Amino acid sequence: MRSEKGFTLIMVLVAIAILGLVAAIFAGGISTGAKGVAVSDERATAESLARSQMESIKNQSYIYYSDDPHDTYEIISTPAGYSIDLDVIPFDPDTATPYSESNGIFDGDDGIQKVTVTIDHNDKEAVFTLEDYKVDR
Repeated sequence: MRSEKGFTLIMVLVAIAILGLVAAIFAGGISTGAKGVAVSDERATAESLARSQMESIKNQSYIYYSDDPHDTYEIISTPAGYSIDLDVIPFDPDTATPYSESNGIFDGDDGIQKVTVTIDHNDKEAVFTLEDYKVDR
């Protein structure tokens, strides 16, 4: 029986350990890839929403934020879990500085506004932020 050759218990255990290590590394890579795809999808959706909201604002009539009371720009509908925060600040074109605000009313609005669109997703704030200017034409 001494001429029979086979694997020892230690060799089998080492092979199983190596196979388990390779499987764990492979599973970790798959998990990381899936998280990357989810984050990329979230950012792409947020960017698309921000650009759509900005285009919607540019197509709406100019609203003077120095009037009391004043309307606000309409916010587009969003997919579940996403929300849009809109910040509109009138700018003084002569000094290139924002006008002062008190309770949502600005002390001037000469026809140029800095518009900031911020997209939130679920519990994450500011997934994507887009800034642009709206001019009264």
